[in-house]
Amino acid sequence: MKSFTGKTLRWEWHEGCIELTLDHAPANEIGTAMLAELEKFVAAFDSLASETTACIISSARKSVFSAGGDLRELYRQAASVPEKDRPKGIRSFLEHIHAVINAIDSAPFVTIAAVHGACLGGGLELALACDIIIADKMARFAFPELRLGFIPGFGGIPRLKRDLGNAVVRDLLFTGRTINATRAHTVGLVAQLAGEGEALAIARSTAAQAAKYDPVARAAAKEFMKPIPHEELRCEIEIFCELFTRPEVMAALKKFVEDSGPMPYLP
Repeated sequence: MKSFTGKTLRWEWHEGCIELTLDHAPANEIGTAMLAELEKFVAAFDSLASETTACIISSARKSVFSAGGDLRELYRQAASVPEKDRPKGIRSFLEHIHAVINAIDSAPFVTIAAVHGACLGGGLELALACDIIIADKMARFAFPELRLGFIPGFGGIPRLKRDLGNAVVRDLLFTGRTINATRAHTVGLVAQLAGEGEALAIARSTAAQAAKYDPVARAAAKEFMKPIPHEELRCEIEIFCELFTRPEVMAALKKFVEDSGPMPYLP
């Protein structure tokens, strides 16, 4: 499948590059609908890998790459089942999203996140699965999960540790604050800074550069340089599910859902 247009995203293959565009109002929240379409996306990798050199993930939303997990849907689903059944539902969702993000992480071609605007929580975790993050100067990054009583659940802590080490992880997690693109570039989270609105153009030129080199050597180098921290990812799911059973989490999610502000997911 070389092209697809769904309710939350679309992709198109052109001359060796897959461009995946997130487009789910209001802020590209990752819930069951986007997960289903992301699963279709990674299922296409097997047929496209032999003729693909790069994949670019970007956003069609004006001011956001992705606000992360769909917390309103998470709350509604959790509130609709008995308390004892909540961990089972969240575990199933996390295992599915981990499988998708692991597939992006280990893809044999170069994966590039072209980020503008807010890149928060699960959105940052999706970007971290990519080989290269290119961000325009207005991009902002954050892990605000601790204020709701749980940790990032889409693989964020192990992947951030893999790339940057514990100091940056602790700063992002324990403060919940956003960092701008310049700071993200300084600490090594972002590989390239772009002018406002230019991240996708820079990502395309980077993909074209990557296409010049031997695909077998590229895939071998990626596997060697970027091992997937499977054990830590499994531990992350366990910790998330354990924390999610606490009444404080449901109370925090309820407050979030009832917030009438335009961007309540911001710290």
